[in-house]
Amino acid sequence: MSTQTSGGSGFGDYDRFVYVTAALAALNGLLFGFDTGVISGAFLYIERSFQMTSLFGVELGTAWVEGLVVSGALVGAVVGAAVGGRLADRIGRRRLILVGAAVFFVGSLLMAVAPTVEVLVIGRIIDGLAIGFASMVGPLYISEISPPKIRGSLVSLNQLAVTSGILVSYFVNYAFADSGAWRIMLGAGMIPAVVLGVGMLFMPESPRWLIEQGRDDDAREVLSKTRDRTTVDEEMSDIKETVAVESSDLRELLEPWVRPMLIVGVGLAVFQQVTGINTVIYYAPTILSSTGFGDSASILATVGIGVVNVVMTVVAISVIDRVGRRPLLLVGLGGMTATLVVLGAVFYLPGLSGVLGWVATASLMLYVAFFAIGLGPVFWLLISEIYPLAVRGSAAGVATVVNWAANLAVALTFLQIVELMGQSGTFWLYAALSLVGLAFCYFLVPETKGRSLEEIEADFRESAVGSAAGDATGDATGDGTPDDD
Repeated sequence: MSTQTSGGSGFGDYDRFVYVTAALAALNGLLFGFDTGVISGAFLYIERSFQMTSLFGVELGTAWVEGLVVSGALVGAVVGAAVGGRLADRIGRRRLILVGAAVFFVGSLLMAVAPTVEVLVIGRIIDGLAIGFASMVGPLYISEISPPKIRGSLVSLNQLAVTSGILVSYFVNYAFADSGAWRIMLGAGMIPAVVLGVGMLFMPESPRWLIEQGRDDDAREVLSKTRDRTTVDEEMSDIKETVAVESSDLRELLEPWVRPMLIVGVGLAVFQQVTGINTVIYYAPTILSSTGFGDSASILATVGIGVVNVVMTVVAISVIDRVGRRPLLLVGLGGMTATLVVLGAVFYLPGLSGVLGWVATASLMLYVAFFAIGLGPVFWLLISEIYPLAVRGSAAGVATVVNWAANLAVALTFLQIVELMGQSGTFWLYAALSLVGLAFCYFLVPETKGRSLEEIEADFRESAVGSAAGDATGDATGDGTPDDD
């Protein structure tokens, strides 16, 4: 198998179509980011509108109710990611995107009109269901529609859309901060949902999924729009060859040759969350207000954090297909570790109320910058690249479920951990976990830049066969050591 390349260095019609398709599909990330960011500002006003000590008639205490309001979307996201993988394999990537857009619209509308905190939580869960779909199927769809030479950059558009969605939500929050109109903040999510749904009506299905369904003519038509025409036959042959040797049985995920990919995907899913990124996104205004900033000033400071997030994601996109995935992960995690140590120290030192807010803001910005060039885009890119075609949707779904479950655990426990360990101890805990993540990436994460999805899969298969052959021939004495020839 060989990597497909463009027939020339120019910007052809197929390039334009691919970029338009990828950019539109990346709006999945905008939904994801908007919902993640908008709750951080809206929450400052939601808690003043409702009784926040009980939920569905059960007394839980303020901290737990506040955590559940923030984390309701994460509960839905876990469910959405759990069923989204199978749905993506069954009904197709494009149709699942359409379903997700419709569900997100309904959830945003329900939150905007919620008469009670219970209805608000239900709306958050419905929104989360759509986010679970979007976070899994968006990168997957873009990966399968993109030529290998620009796949990294195009899939990372999804992460750029996530960060842009967060930034847009911060601007929305700031625009309505003086009036405290949290219903408008949350209801604004209906707008990108409509744009995504209408746009995807005109976009094609993934060619790899079409070939799996035996729709070769449809797949060829899509490839002719998204590839140099001289490479279409070769890629059709590569995909068919891959499909021919695979099973759609989910037990394939536990096969020895697939297991390293599963470990990488699940491990990155966990480290992306337990290193603390979403505590910054969800609770940045709360963190900053604790340093002496007012509500509006705290929300405005988070706009600066959002700008850094977007800018550094653009930097990552511009270099990811040249520098590679591993270097960005290692640099990003190293920087996150250092900035979290500094952030913990800032909150540990007494008597700095005059400068604490500014130092904390700078530390948070640097932390987000390092996340945005590493774990942010690279995790979603890798889980769209490394899994076998026949179970790619389901496998990506497994990693996404783990990611959202870790996100939920962090969001639910952040305030409790702060109460137990203090802000300094909490940030130092995240620093330690970032260091563990750095070691994980150094030893286990492979490089995939510049290779077709079929080549990546073939390499994993060949590596497993070689390893098995080495075990069979190298340990004939049964003593656990290779024989001397």
